[in-house]
Amino acid sequence: MKPNRSVPASTVIPVLIYPDVRQAVAWLGAAFGFVERVRIGEDHRAQLSIGDGAVIVGDVRHDRRPPRPGEVTHSVMVRVENVRAHCERARAHGARIVMEPTDFEFGERQYAAEDLAGHQWTFSETLADVAPEEWGGTSITPG
Repeated sequence: MKPNRSVPASTVIPVLIYPDVRQAVAWLGAAFGFVERVRIGEDHRAQLSIGDGAVIVGDVRHDRRPPRPGEVTHSVMVRVENVRAHCERARAHGARIVMEPTDFEFGERQYAAEDLAGHQWTFSETLADVAPEEWGGTSITPG
């Protein structure tokens, strides 16, 4: 792919809708560690980065809406270095912890949180390199 400084370099970029883009950017930075990289209008959109990943925060307009209470339409997974510390940071900033840090047989420690607009997030820390066949999965394509 050709580089373009106006678009995050990530291959997959979720676009999440929030009622207040500026509030979401500040909260996602404080609670989850995202960093704003591009602002588009004062309250229209913002591109955020974390590690080599990215997410776009968009405003409410036309048919774009944040999730309704009690509704889970998606979850964004983000890999982090220390799930327990990350979870405590998120909790301190008001994230609703949906699942406490849990170790899984596939070599990951994960926790799940809901942000200020109701978006679901799963944060994952790698504990070990485990082949999918060791826990009941099936490798289809390497990598």
